[in-house]
Amino acid sequence: MASDNSAIALGEWHPGGSSRSVPSTLAETGERLVVHDETGAALSSGKSSAVEISPRVGAVPRRIIFPDGSLFETSDNDAIDRFLARKGRGREGIIYRMERFHPRLIAFVAAAILLGALIYRFALPALVEVAVAVTPPVVPRIMSASTLEALDRTVLSDSELDEARRGRILEGFRAIAALSGGGEKDYTLNFRKGGAIGANAFALPDGTLILTDELVELAENDTEMIVGVLAHEIGHVELKHGLRQIYRAAGVAALIMLIAGDIGSGAEDVLVQGGGLLSLSHSRSAEAAADRHSVELMMKAGRDPAAIARFFQLLETKLEDHSETSMFSTHPGTPERREAILDLIAELRAQPR
Repeated sequence: MASDNSAIALGEWHPGGSSRSVPSTLAETGERLVVHDETGAALSSGKSSAVEISPRVGAVPRRIIFPDGSLFETSDNDAIDRFLARKGRGREGIIYRMERFHPRLIAFVAAAILLGALIYRFALPALVEVAVAVTPPVVPRIMSASTLEALDRTVLSDSELDEARRGRILEGFRAIAALSGGGEKDYTLNFRKGGAIGANAFALPDGTLILTDELVELAENDTEMIVGVLAHEIGHVELKHGLRQIYRAAGVAALIMLIAGDIGSGAEDVLVQGGGLLSLSHSRSAEAAADRHSVELMMKAGRDPAAIARFFQLLETKLEDHSETSMFSTHPGTPERREAILDLIAELRAQPR
């Protein structure tokens, strides 16, 4: 039997070409390494110089391969390191040295974060613009149909507005849509009960607009205000804000998966499928551009351009939305947007016709 003094490590022995596993002990006897089973019988042996010992890689079990093709496997990496050190063979593998050298790991993480930030800041916007430019019309239609279907299934429900009220809104909507870049044919207005979304209006990339009953009720009898809000949403479509937002969301998802690797199918679904819903929100610059579009389109139609400003005044008074723009906000503050719209109206009216 192997003496306690000669034992190196406990593990499992595997005969050559077989998956059979035998609990065993690796021991040193003179210049030889020997594997003993639990009864002390020798299973395999070889000269220390002829036995191949795998390098250390973190907590991965070590393999000691004998000349006869059998191998001994152990998770006691420290014991194998001590044996190699006694034999003057204590140099660690380069992978293990890099793994243990934490400053290098920190530098690698920092470099990955910097690369991700540069891609997000410079490469992603350029790629988004290219994607928008080459997107065929069928793609926004597919995206929008999928998003509206998901919203109808989870949040929205059938409108409860009476026909007369819907008719007045549709008449105003068609009048401004006819004066837009693509004309009335490019836009469809859908009435829905908002549910959790509440008082809202939003546009999908293909020109599908959704107006909630709650927003109509909030506006009371001010149809012009609602038309101004719809003109704002037409601006988002004409300027392709929704399409850009979807591509940006998809790009961010791809960037996260590139850096983080396999994050699981569930997380991928959240990132990718959430892109369509992210198209319902826009950046500060996009909102400001759509506000301007509303004013210009309403003036072109001979309607009250201040209607959208009244809408923001309504948000301040009825919903107590007094938020201001800050470096952390994605939308301009409500009071700031209202003032900017009124300034724009004054500027446009002052221009020579």
